[in-house]
Amino acid sequence: MKIDHVEAICLRFEYPGDSGFTYAGGKCTARVTTIVRVHTDDGQVGIGSGYSHPALMKTIVEGHVGPLLRGFDPTDVENTWEKMHRWTRWYGRKGVAMTAVGAIDTALWDLRGKAAGKPVYQLLGGEKNSCPAYASALLWKSPAETAEEAARHVANGFRRMKMRLARSPELDVELVSAVRQAIGPECDFMVDGSMRYNLDEAKRMGNILGKLNVFWFEEPFEPEDIDSFVALRGNVPVRLATGENEFGFDGFRELIRAKAVDIVQPDASRCGGITIVKRVADLAKTAGLKVAPHSWSDAVAITANAHVVATLPHGLTVEVDQTGNPFVEELLVEPLKVRDGILTLSQAPGLGIELRKEIIDRYRFDNVEQMPDGSYSDMAFGQKYDVSARAYG
Repeated sequence: MKIDHVEAICLRFEYPGDSGFTYAGGKCTARVTTIVRVHTDDGQVGIGSGYSHPALMKTIVEGHVGPLLRGFDPTDVENTWEKMHRWTRWYGRKGVAMTAVGAIDTALWDLRGKAAGKPVYQLLGGEKNSCPAYASALLWKSPAETAEEAARHVANGFRRMKMRLARSPELDVELVSAVRQAIGPECDFMVDGSMRYNLDEAKRMGNILGKLNVFWFEEPFEPEDIDSFVALRGNVPVRLATGENEFGFDGFRELIRAKAVDIVQPDASRCGGITIVKRVADLAKTAGLKVAPHSWSDAVAITANAHVVATLPHGLTVEVDQTGNPFVEELLVEPLKVRDGILTLSQAPGLGIELRKEIIDRYRFDNVEQMPDGSYSDMAFGQKYDVSARAYG
């Protein structure tokens, strides 16, 4: 079995009417992800995904790295990752290049599992095919609406959930209190600071979150501001988490070396694939830290991250977008299922997933050089949707 070719498929979904969610980045109007498929000469297909700028993803995957991989053994995953990293080093190491390498890497793990007749979690040394999962939603609504939504996530089988803050000092406290009251003391509850806090406000909020038994305080600062993470950690009674905007093993090594966080959040669809999530997890274990991967783009990414977490004694949970994202809810032939807080993985070889062709066809967007203006959650196209101000409140 040899690699024949690699393809990148952009999927784009636009929220109808005014139904997109509001958050620190404004009004989200659309969602986007890139599915990567690695085809072999004997007809096998490995599936991965990357969450970045679609045109750049396509250029790197199909225009540069993919052709270089032709004829490679797809089961030689770790060595292939190192080659892809070297090929993209001069324009990569972080950002979209690392994301593209990671999308291919995840597809290679899928192929390795299919060739071995084993699920990925077994290839990684695991035995169980499940891990905890949390509902990721609770965007900017009123306290009453947020509390009602939180209770709905519990009714839908989740025992953990995450909300977004950075509204105003007074409203943030009201929102956290409302959710805690709605879900009771048994459910874990995390908050995301959306990178909008300064150190003083983060200390004030961190002390409040600790009193309300919040499980973690995620990304209160921009990812480059490691010094603020270091200054905050240990000075508030709540765990600090970050990593969704970090790339490659080296980036996470710096976070861990600086003792900046309690929980690291690598994402296979951003940070460099399953290979890097596993390497970061191993380093975190050595440092006595926990792992809770970020996943915001699609069900392929969630599944890839879950295969790693299922093998980790220090793996906490995986993130499941609950904002009405069809790439999470509709993409797989066998949809993701969370019952009593647990996501169960297929025991089929590889990632154990199959994509629904009709969903690929429905949301496929080929004109990636001309992305329609809008707010794509983490990316903005068009000046109207630029909300680059980071001030809290």
